[in-house]
Amino acid sequence: MEFEIWWLLGIPVFFGLGWIAARVDINQLISESRSLPRGYFKGLNFLLNEQPDKAIDAFIEIVKLDPETAELHFALGNLFRRRGETERAIRVHQNLLARPDLAQEHRLHAQYELGQDYLKAGLLDRAEESFNLLAGSQYGAQAGRALLEIYQREKEWLRAIEAAQTLQQSGAGGRQKEIAQFYCELAQDELVDGHPEAAMSLLEKALKNDRNSVRATMLLGDVHLAQGDVEAALHAWRRVEQQSVPHVALVAQRLMDGYRAVGRPHEGVSLLRSYLAEASSIDLLEVVFKAVLELDGVEATNQLVSDELRRTPTLLGLDKLLEARLMKITPEMHTELSVVKNLVHGYTQKLARYQCSHCGFKARQFYWQCPGCSRWETYPPRRTEELNVMN
Repeated sequence: MEFEIWWLLGIPVFFGLGWIAARVDINQLISESRSLPRGYFKGLNFLLNEQPDKAIDAFIEIVKLDPETAELHFALGNLFRRRGETERAIRVHQNLLARPDLAQEHRLHAQYELGQDYLKAGLLDRAEESFNLLAGSQYGAQAGRALLEIYQREKEWLRAIEAAQTLQQSGAGGRQKEIAQFYCELAQDELVDGHPEAAMSLLEKALKNDRNSVRATMLLGDVHLAQGDVEAALHAWRRVEQQSVPHVALVAQRLMDGYRAVGRPHEGVSLLRSYLAEASSIDLLEVVFKAVLELDGVEATNQLVSDELRRTPTLLGLDKLLEARLMKITPEMHTELSVVKNLVHGYTQKLARYQCSHCGFKARQFYWQCPGCSRWETYPPRRTEELNVMN
């Protein structure tokens, strides 16, 4: 019982000590806040109110009064860069790096920010030099990602592969899909230059990194075709279905041309119609439409498009149906239906776009790398209207 009484007596003592400690912390905080220039709070207030121009003016005044404040230099440099004033941002960070008394932590930070300034300004050689100086530092992974971006911009695919592999080994996330795409870029260049054997070797490396790379498989078929082996090309292109059924639309014309080349066009149409039944696609329908018209005539073409429109009703499909109908109607009705067809076709041209799933950038043609955000494999192989119908 005596023990419990002592504890009760100790409670006010502990409370008093806590109150004293809190007062010391508060007084220290007040003292530190008073030592900050008033312009700092003005600049911070302008930033919170989304007035970067006034914030910059306030921070410039502080830096003039107290040039030793590294953190304010960083804030000022970042504001300049965000506004597109890269020359001023570069000067701010260069001035920081020129200070002999700058702490190592701040020096590395300034080097990284300077690299970002150069990158934003399009001075890629200087940006690369800045980021290379950060290898092995706490900014190594961030610098590595920036270097990867630089090599992609410059289309230096071998260096991009090396940078991506370094990032993977550092534990900064998997890069297999990107590496496969870089090998595909190199293979495509070799194929264009008439070196199918070199392209084949590069594509094998691409598929080793990403065995589901549709682009590598498509290019593999192109290499076989360049070597004169159409059957091997067809075998490669048919593999796309196993990797991604929607992407079959991208290889449909190659398949149809290949089956024509080996004298088996009906087999090609039959294969493509089975793909169409499995995954509706306006691009795939376009290829099948032309092939059925050539091999089986107008009636079969009309039936094909009617069936497809019932299964997947889209304006793009309606456009193809009107095109098929115009082939079999009387001359009297032809003019009237042509007007309707032209109206629908004009509108569908706005819908016949591919759209990046990351940034929303729309394009008439399919891209493996988005021109808007530079990300790889963000374009679904279907037009925007088809995606809206599916959703």
